[in-house]
Amino acid sequence: MFSHSVRYYDAIYGFKDYAGEAAHLHTLLQAAGCPDGAALLDVACGTGKHDEHLKAYYRLEGLDINPDMIAIARQRNPEATYYVADMVDFALPGRYSAIVCLFSSIGYLRTVERMNAAVQNMARHLEPGGVLVIEPWLAPQVYRTGTLGAHFVDQPDLKIARFSFNGLEGRCAVIDMHHMVATLEGVQTFVERHELMLFTHEEYLGAFRAAGVAVTFDEQGLTGRGLYTGILA
Repeated sequence: MFSHSVRYYDAIYGFKDYAGEAAHLHTLLQAAGCPDGAALLDVACGTGKHDEHLKAYYRLEGLDINPDMIAIARQRNPEATYYVADMVDFALPGRYSAIVCLFSSIGYLRTVERMNAAVQNMARHLEPGGVLVIEPWLAPQVYRTGTLGAHFVDQPDLKIARFSFNGLEGRCAVIDMHHMVATLEGVQTFVERHELMLFTHEEYLGAFRAAGVAVTFDEQGLTGRGLYTGILA
């Protein structure tokens, strides 16, 4: 995933309101008892765009499985500490007042067992009373197959056309994204396949509860996909 498009990732998702999402998240974390200056871990942090805004409030660390994304995040946020690690089995020395996993990254785990393991692992890294926030991928009843998507980037030195088709294999959403990228170096094309598990609401709730985290769900969340917020007992 994002193996070819990482250098264009921020341009492709330039429409995303990272500042607004971070502000919403900050308000939520404060309401849950997480104070300014607390330690926050951003799991599946990508290129660190949320962190660019969250670092004003928290002592920030982040991790992602993609080393190229971590390289961008480190350059963007040199004040933060970043790790290349898998959310299922990362082992960090610190404990955190808040851990967040945003932009539906949890869906890439692709099995209920791996999702449960990741939630338990994140809970193990929380301080008592710590806050765990997970933005889910689409629920099975919401996802639509056989649909087409198109997205375009038009900058002076960068033109991107990305087309996608939504498929389904078992309970896994399969989205083939076809890119055409034009830069001053030339034109290239490539395809990336994204496979995300359509976890149910009950499966998310079960994962939190099994990890000892009391959970609530906001149907709207940051982007309309909902948001699970839990407090470690």
